[in-house]
Amino acid sequence: MSVETSASAYRSIVHERGQREVFCGLTGIIWLHRKIQDAFFLIVGSRTCAHLMQSAAGVMIFAEPRFATAIIDERDLAGLADANDELDRVVTTLIARRPDIRLLFLVGSCPSEVIKLDLSRAAARLDGQLSPGVRVLNYSGSGIETTFTQGEDACLAAIVPEMGTAPTDEAALLIVGTLSESVEDQFRRIFDAIGVGTVAFLPPRRAADIPSVGHGTRFLLAQPFLAETARVLEARGAKRLAAPFPLGIEGTTGWLRAAAEAYDVPAAVFEDAIAAPRRRAETALAAHRAQLSGRSIFFFPDSQLEIPLARFCHNELGMTPVEIGTPYLHREHLAEELALLPPGMRITEGQHVEHQLDRCRAARPDIAVCGLGLANPLEAEGVTTKWSIELVFTPIQGFDQAGDLAGLFARPLARRDRLGV
Repeated sequence: MSVETSASAYRSIVHERGQREVFCGLTGIIWLHRKIQDAFFLIVGSRTCAHLMQSAAGVMIFAEPRFATAIIDERDLAGLADANDELDRVVTTLIARRPDIRLLFLVGSCPSEVIKLDLSRAAARLDGQLSPGVRVLNYSGSGIETTFTQGEDACLAAIVPEMGTAPTDEAALLIVGTLSESVEDQFRRIFDAIGVGTVAFLPPRRAADIPSVGHGTRFLLAQPFLAETARVLEARGAKRLAAPFPLGIEGTTGWLRAAAEAYDVPAAVFEDAIAAPRRRAETALAAHRAQLSGRSIFFFPDSQLEIPLARFCHNELGMTPVEIGTPYLHREHLAEELALLPPGMRITEGQHVEHQLDRCRAARPDIAVCGLGLANPLEAEGVTTKWSIELVFTPIQGFDQAGDLAGLFARPLARRDRLGV
């Protein structure tokens, strides 16, 4: 379906501007540090940043994760210490303690940006001192102007300049977006069965495996919030394959088919390769569809996953989206998703949280997908909720995760039914 024929899906988009309820972009580190196994994320921020990351990650005091916070304290703010000298000292200590680090990210925060600490210059200086053993990059995880998933977008965009230049005749496929190792392995097996050829993933599991990119590279976005990463990849000559996102049977089939068609895979070969995992997904979804069909759902804007999730809930589970709120709607990247939604659904781009809360209260949906800051107040008012951040933390992409994705919506409702609330 072309973008023109899907224009009716745009008719109900409402733009809202007002008070926002967002989570910090630093939280992207939680899933990024698990994927890039020899990377370390050093947040340059406040004690609040450190507490946020400890809480979000659930890290025990004795654990040694691959992230930390270089805390800006009163001496830095008062100008009694040179912040760059302090940062150099912290990094030197860190590298001595953790010789396994091969890729170090200096991550900006609200405090470091407010005091105008130039982390790009600091990263270039430290990279000159530590490379080639350790590469040093930087990006902003500040929550001042971003939603929490844009932390991943900023991180991956910072990696793209480090990608080598692929030969122009190398028609490799690049999968862009952080996937769990189990999901990545599943997709790799399907691509092998289809016969796509060379497939690489960004981010890679190890810094030494950062793939190359060139005019022969085609890429599939695994996440809908990677607008800047897609832009810089296209600036390097790569071509994005238009596709829905790999959530549920419909999205995963369309996503894989986009690659198969780009690489001239025969339709029979493609259908044979996905037949078994698609059957497993259909069986898994059937167990949840009876419970979820006919239920209403309200999406508050938070993660940018809302459009694909609403399409999955409506088309594959029989749910009714009352409103689909999203922080930002990238019309080009989401054109295939919008085309799969029935016309007339209410979609809001941006946020005026008070107005959206009023509409949610009036609609009384069976379940609301929202950020942590809204969940407890809504629960207190009798609205069942699902934390949107859990839909990012959990592996939900692909056929074999379709049942798990449905379960994330089914469990809160089942709990509420058991409690008889």
